[in-house]
Amino acid sequence: MPSFTVVIPWRPAPTRVSSFEVLTRWYADHVPEATVRTIDTDDDVFVLAACRNRAVASVGPDDVVVLNDADTIPEVGPLRSAVAAARTSGRVHLPYTAYHWLGARGTAQLTSGRAAADCDFELVNGACSGVYVTTPETWAAHGGQDERFRGWGFEDAAWYLAHGTVLGEPPVRHEGRVYALHHQAEVRAGERYDANAALMERYRAAAGDAEAMAQLVGVGSAEGVVSSS
Repeated sequence: MPSFTVVIPWRPAPTRVSSFEVLTRWYADHVPEATVRTIDTDDDVFVLAACRNRAVASVGPDDVVVLNDADTIPEVGPLRSAVAAARTSGRVHLPYTAYHWLGARGTAQLTSGRAAADCDFELVNGACSGVYVTTPETWAAHGGQDERFRGWGFEDAAWYLAHGTVLGEPPVRHEGRVYALHHQAEVRAGERYDANAALMERYRAAAGDAEAMAQLVGVGSAEGVVSSS
């Protein structure tokens, strides 16, 4: 299996350390061909979109990069399939069709040795975050992720709309599951969150309009952009 890079956006927080350690052990044990490292920015708040953009920019132009949240474990087969396909597809790949949020109970079961597929979970319908597989060219073609989303909230949903509108189809999914581990929830309220919500409304308004979305995400005049209509 060819090697590839996994980059984990990461700013240490007490309730997230255990999940991060579980994830990095999982890669060491199950995906030895992956080079795993972390990334952060010097922003005063954690900007997940900026971390992902920097991660993509840090690999070679012909490389595949896996953007893996610090609390989300993929399955080996779908991950490797996504890596292989992402090299030439021109689309971002999601190595799952089912997003299992394990919660406190399921996470405790996992860390006690139970197989992830057998742990208690809640199914998160419509999930589009956790693990992305892409190339720099594909990421740039639809604008990457919007760094105006600061703190927590909406960057994933906005990116999903941008991908589908600018590239003409949604990200490619691979049959499988990811497992999101429990940690203390982030505060999703306040002035910064409200600003994120307002920006998300702009994405919803531009969805389906390739020209409008291209202007919103900054990929030029949308010349050559495939319309999703």
